[in-house]
Amino acid sequence: MNVSTQRHLSRRTLLRGAGVSLGLPLLESMSPAFARAKATPTPRRMVAICNDLSLIPEYFFPGDSGSNYPLSPYLQRLEDLRNDFTVFSGLSHPEVDGGHAAEKCFLTGAPHPTRGGFRNTISLDQFAAEHIGNLTRFPSLPLIVGPEPLSLSCTADGVQLPAESRPSRIFQKLFVQGTKREVEEQLHRLGEGRSLMDGIGDRARSLQGSVTPRDKERLEQFFTAVRDFEKRLEQSEQWERRPKPVVKTKAPQDFLEAEAYIGRTRSMFEIAKLAVETDSTRLITLMVGQSFNPKVDLPGVTLPHHALTHQGGAGNAREQLRRIEEAHLDEVGRLLRSFRDSPEDDANLLDRTMVLYGSNLGSASRHDTVNLPILLAGGGFRHGRHLAFDRKNNTPLANLFVSMLHNLGIETDRFASSTGALNGLNPA
Repeated sequence: MNVSTQRHLSRRTLLRGAGVSLGLPLLESMSPAFARAKATPTPRRMVAICNDLSLIPEYFFPGDSGSNYPLSPYLQRLEDLRNDFTVFSGLSHPEVDGGHAAEKCFLTGAPHPTRGGFRNTISLDQFAAEHIGNLTRFPSLPLIVGPEPLSLSCTADGVQLPAESRPSRIFQKLFVQGTKREVEEQLHRLGEGRSLMDGIGDRARSLQGSVTPRDKERLEQFFTAVRDFEKRLEQSEQWERRPKPVVKTKAPQDFLEAEAYIGRTRSMFEIAKLAVETDSTRLITLMVGQSFNPKVDLPGVTLPHHALTHQGGAGNAREQLRRIEEAHLDEVGRLLRSFRDSPEDDANLLDRTMVLYGSNLGSASRHDTVNLPILLAGGGFRHGRHLAFDRKNNTPLANLFVSMLHNLGIETDRFASSTGALNGLNPA
């Protein structure tokens, strides 16, 4: 019998030895030899949802902290899920201001989005996709309830990835298998793309001997981008040859009417759940964008949604806004229950999927970006608590992001403005 004497390599040792903050995937060499003989690790997933018009703070935040906190009026709608989520107060992104403009920074934490020359940074999902995106057909899935082209997802260069707003189109992309000819044509297009990138790379390398040191650095960054793109093309080609999952359900309905906010949200949540359930992707972002100001098709609601957030306590505007937000949170509850009620091996889908819900605004009426309403469900954490941080001197929301990256098996000491992992959020 062969006995392995290979030494166990610590990820944290590698991080410290490098002298920089790097995000490393869980490498084979970082596990004991016998552990590597086990079956494929249990998949860990993330769904991140941003509601761009926030929630009435006093209806969302609990009055007390800890595990015995009384549920706020909004959280009472999630009462049966109490032990499946943690609610946070006192979290925000330092220096992320600009009111509605902060929505583009919800998953990046990039400061001052309204300043001239602003350039976004990598989003949480794309940081994770660099390490685990190759495990699924789609490295990530950016979605939006509302008008395109808003998206929560940004590349390492700060480029916003397009988000899909039509559930029927997403369903087709995920589950409808093309004909043999269509597959061959797609493979041909992928091959052409890789050849083009090869040619660009060759021409760029010929410039290295005649450029400044600063330009050489820029070229090296370009070569890295080319290599990453070629790798993605190769992975796409491999997945194109594999059959897509078969699901016994019809495509979710597209609600194209501007006022069909609740229907659109429900359909998009349904397609997100299907994508996770079939392991088509493990990283989903979902922007719920209502700032384009439609009137919501609900009884008793007569004013546009965005306008209601600015009405304060005038007339019955607050009651109308509350009806909208309660209906929206009912859909969030429906999504969480659908995950919880879906068995997966010896657990359920929610146990293995983090669902982050929150907003870029603490209060839409004031356009402030502090004390954000944040809720994290599932993912195998010890839930059932209100973790309250200082509501005046907020803790970086990115600390929560670091904890979420650890949950995905990605060891990193920093992300965006983080100062470390979030205190008090522990595995179950």
